[in-house]
Amino acid sequence: MKLKEFAEKLNMKILTDLPEDKLAEKEITGIYVCDLLSWVMSHANKGDAWITVHTHLNTVAVAVLLEIPCIIIPEGIRVEEETIKKATMENIAILSSEMSGYEICWRAHEILEES
Repeated sequence: MKLKEFAEKLNMKILTDLPEDKLAEKEITGIYVCDLLSWVMSHANKGDAWITVHTHLNTVAVAVLLEIPCIIIPEGIRVEEETIKKATMENIAILSSEMSGYEICWRAHEILEES
């Protein structure tokens, strides 16, 4: 499923200022949820949407390394402006949601199964 459609279906706000064509080309193929960056680096897959409560620059570096199309920040957690700017530069979308990580996983599973 394309990232923009994924974000819309889950009522998420896209925090990064990525061009429409970049949002249209990014494909979400799965979900990964974890806050331990080293664990994410060894277990997440290319194409996963990554759910984490971390909002610092290192999350962007991990997403770039693994070719993760987006980072999802749950529960309305505020993301550092420096992180948003770096993610935009690296072409990584940061999505914000009021839902818990559990609810995001549950609803994302449903919509990804449909597509």
